[in-house]
Amino acid sequence: MSHPSYLIAAISNSGQAPETSYRQLQNAAACPSAPFGEMFKLEVPSLMVGTLDSLMNLSDDLGKTDALVESIVRKVEKSSLELAGKKGAELTVGGVPPSRYVQQFAWDYAKFPNRRPLKELVSLIAGGVAAVDEELKQLSTSYGDKQAALQDARRKKGGNLTSVDLNDALDEATMRGLTVHDTEYLKTMFVAVGKGQREQFEKDVYKLGADIVGYGGPDWSNNPSGLGQSSNFGAQVNRHGKKGSPVVPGSLVKVTEDNDSVLYTVTVLKCMYEAGYYEGEEFVPGTKIDLISAFAKVLREKRYVVRENFVYDPAQQGKAAMALERLQVEVDNTRSGLTRWCKTHYGEAFVAWMHIKVIRVFVESVLRYGLPVDFTAVLYKVAHGKETMLVNALDKTFGEKKGKEEDIDDDEEYHDFVLIKFDP
Repeated sequence: MSHPSYLIAAISNSGQAPETSYRQLQNAAACPSAPFGEMFKLEVPSLMVGTLDSLMNLSDDLGKTDALVESIVRKVEKSSLELAGKKGAELTVGGVPPSRYVQQFAWDYAKFPNRRPLKELVSLIAGGVAAVDEELKQLSTSYGDKQAALQDARRKKGGNLTSVDLNDALDEATMRGLTVHDTEYLKTMFVAVGKGQREQFEKDVYKLGADIVGYGGPDWSNNPSGLGQSSNFGAQVNRHGKKGSPVVPGSLVKVTEDNDSVLYTVTVLKCMYEAGYYEGEEFVPGTKIDLISAFAKVLREKRYVVRENFVYDPAQQGKAAMALERLQVEVDNTRSGLTRWCKTHYGEAFVAWMHIKVIRVFVESVLRYGLPVDFTAVLYKVAHGKETMLVNALDKTFGEKKGKEEDIDDDEEYHDFVLIKFDP
């Protein structure tokens, strides 16, 4: 989207009629002999001046407010463009294109009362735009979350056994052929393995997590006379003197496969009991150690996919497709709502931005030309590639100093008149 570039210029009337100043500004840069742009009158209302100190402080703040409001306008514009895609977004201000609004600008006295103190007026405008920014953040976050959920649902529905909803991948006949344990001490886990890992997984499965479970205990086979003696139990026995895998021997079962992966079940020890012990005269109770999480971690480190928390439920078949359709509808509705929101609030933010520009012109003109307020402001629509020529022409007509110096406050080139750039 191509936007025209504008320059706002203001000169002191120096006691002459405003129309005379207007013709001077026109002859300087927007006439047949100086065709550097198209010029429009700019209505600057009579605002409350206050004190010189308050104006100087406000001048410093206005530059920051201007940049902040512009950034929010750009955010709304960018969001609208991203939502519209290749179709492009037709953003308007009060029902007209932004360029027409700028060129036909009229102060909104109802929304921004000109007799309010300038600082209050600027705070009012900035506060309204900040609310737009906050609402955009919330709506964009909601839309992003819904998009992420939709992508996840698509991945699960169209994926292989590592991600697809297993209720859709398995049927009742398959499940009847499986023995699935979920007791106090045993748990059957569903594990998806890439076909390239299949051989290695089947070879290593009973050795995986070989340091997780402690199988040490009383050796009654070599010392049957000690059977039942208290010295052979509890904390006096090195439970971890012998370690091994939690996988139950012979429990590996291939369930099904697709083009990319194979689904297995494997039964493992669910937990391990660590015996209690005495600390002085106080008994510290024994604890159960979770083995499922530790074994699942080992599987993930080997890049095997644990289908955690899966419980077969035939009633859930087809629900993934329904959930996908529901999410698609939610995303489409949220997208449409956000698109409408951007179109509405772009205009609101843009109006605020234009009013901030006009306030800047007023403040800079009063600081430069003094009181009583007597200046004429115009808006130049810069011809393509002729901004430098336009500025030079204004300098030649209204400048008293040859050469340029840095304006410390605005970090722009110094001119003997008020000049503010505007790139909507």
